[in-house]
Amino acid sequence: MNPLLSSPKTPFNTPAFEAIQNEHFLPAFKVLIEQAKDEVNSIVENNDVANFNNTIETLEKSGKLLDRASSVFFNLNSAETSDEIQALARDISPLLTDFSNDILLNAELFEKVKYVFENTDQSNFTEEQKTLLSKSYKGFVRNGALLNKEEKASLREIDVQLSQQSLEFGEHVLAETNKYEMLLTEADLSGLPDGIKEMAAQTAAEKGQESKWMITLDYPSYVPFMTYADNRELRKELSIAFASKAFKGDENDNQEIVKNIIKLRNQRAQLLGYDTHAHFVLEERMAETPDKVMDFLGEIRTYGKPAAERDVKELAEYAKKLDGIEDFQKWDFGYYSEKLKKEKYSIDDELLKPYFKLENAVQGVFETAEKLYGIHFVENKEIQKYNDEVTVYEVRDKSDKHVAVFYADFFPREGKRAGAWMTSYAGQSKDKEGDHRPHISIVCNFTKPTATKPSLLTFNEVTTLFHEFGHALHGMLANGTYESLSGTNVYWDFVELPSQILENWCFEKECLDLFAKHYETGETIPSKLIEKIKASSNFLEGYQTMRQLSFGMLDMAYHGQDNSSMESIESFEKNLMAGSDVLPSVPGTNMSCSFSHIFQGGYSAGYYSYKWAEVLDADAFEYFKENGIFNQNIADKFKENILSAGGSEHPMKLYKKFRGQEPDVKALLRRAGLL
Repeated sequence: MNPLLSSPKTPFNTPAFEAIQNEHFLPAFKVLIEQAKDEVNSIVENNDVANFNNTIETLEKSGKLLDRASSVFFNLNSAETSDEIQALARDISPLLTDFSNDILLNAELFEKVKYVFENTDQSNFTEEQKTLLSKSYKGFVRNGALLNKEEKASLREIDVQLSQQSLEFGEHVLAETNKYEMLLTEADLSGLPDGIKEMAAQTAAEKGQESKWMITLDYPSYVPFMTYADNRELRKELSIAFASKAFKGDENDNQEIVKNIIKLRNQRAQLLGYDTHAHFVLEERMAETPDKVMDFLGEIRTYGKPAAERDVKELAEYAKKLDGIEDFQKWDFGYYSEKLKKEKYSIDDELLKPYFKLENAVQGVFETAEKLYGIHFVENKEIQKYNDEVTVYEVRDKSDKHVAVFYADFFPREGKRAGAWMTSYAGQSKDKEGDHRPHISIVCNFTKPTATKPSLLTFNEVTTLFHEFGHALHGMLANGTYESLSGTNVYWDFVELPSQILENWCFEKECLDLFAKHYETGETIPSKLIEKIKASSNFLEGYQTMRQLSFGMLDMAYHGQDNSSMESIESFEKNLMAGSDVLPSVPGTNMSCSFSHIFQGGYSAGYYSYKWAEVLDADAFEYFKENGIFNQNIADKFKENILSAGGSEHPMKLYKKFRGQEPDVKALLRRAGLL
């Protein structure tokens, strides 16, 4: 029996990871695609007059087993991949793209959807039903339903190519990350804290280099070395290696792939009647148009650029005074900023890490969720997992009723892509059988435990944990009828609100006291350290703001105009970044070739949404702060109107229901100290 072809006999119908083998995937996808096609054909062949129930709702419920198999496969391709899985992805992705196009370009099906959209009395509809009807109709139109036969064929070909190019882009970035190894001598370890040395020794041993030390391009290895290593030449080497991923003119080079993706996206948008890919994407975003995005980024840039220039000037002068550095470079930034931060605020990651043992931080984020939303987490060892490092929890409410399944996967390993993300194996929905609760996962790349120390997180890793857990809450507390509108299925520039707002709790004593305890002594983090964390929270904020804005502007430059004839990714990026860079550019490096957010993930024409959501979260957290960070009334309003509501209504309507007003951009500038 292929375990992907039926509902598994597992707790809460979770994936039967122990039974699933790689050879199951391709046959399962072929069968499940045919089953899903039959479900769609039953709508087309129904002779009854098309209505909301027999067309829109039936279409919404079709292909659920295919969705589950896709979730399992593509999540494994991100968190537990291999050459075999990557090869399967190259076979499976075109099948799914073709299937999706078979539905969206099905003229008879579209006629039924169009009939329901144009002829249904919606006066008694819930907001969620209205949203589903509108989204269903727009989904067809935005994917070519109004095109002629030749145009539809062109769209199909573009979609297949985009799917393949995106996969290849990600494979190249992962291969580049995995192959780089920097072996160190004992002298090279100067400046590195003991925990980082031990981790470097452990990494070397895992790679067969006993009694040596190794640094890789994985974040928990790369970031501490760039922060603490005294050897400037090695920092330079590592910085260039990191910033030149997939930009070396070899078999892993992504320059042509980037050009192809940009060209194909633009062709697709113009085929559908939009000026650019950004115009197409932003039609379904809070920001609405590229002009609005650029105005928004420009407003923040007005305050951010001068602050960033002041930050870099201060740091360059400090480096010159301390070590005689005359030519301050990108590989000096992390090193001297950590030293200056320690000098100004008497605080650094090494001072804080003993208070942030991973297990305690996880318990802390659980307690924060319990105090705010009344849920608690119980480890469940009966639920199967895809790797021994994963921990699985059952989420329950105050009355001990099942809420969700939660998978937590925290450490880097070969086969896992870099960064941190939230995902799901099953979304939430309701039907006559009841409320189908979600299966949610967060995947991170945190500092690993060593032979002598547990996993001790940097403060940045703590905020990352809270960030991804905020996304997880959005998924776990979903309370909608339709899966496609449930949980994180919201406008892309709204999806970061639940994640970014939760980071704010990390800076509050009332929250830190729950979990920040010294891993050896059990001492609660001293108030003075918390004050220093808060005081240093805006340290170099101008630089960090401009860094984020530059990524958003690069994204919009690629997607907000017709770049089909672009000749050089290198010159395009260099020219664009010249307006926002506050540090010298480095020959041989390129951001675009490893900019996975926009060329592999879903952030194309959407990277600005991090800053957009920061405005929302700064404004929303001001509301909490005014009334208490664990105020039950405010938490209930946030849960009801944001976390549980998903994409049931336009996000601005939901936000105003929670906040009572539209968000204030100045809230972000106030918090960042830029006003």
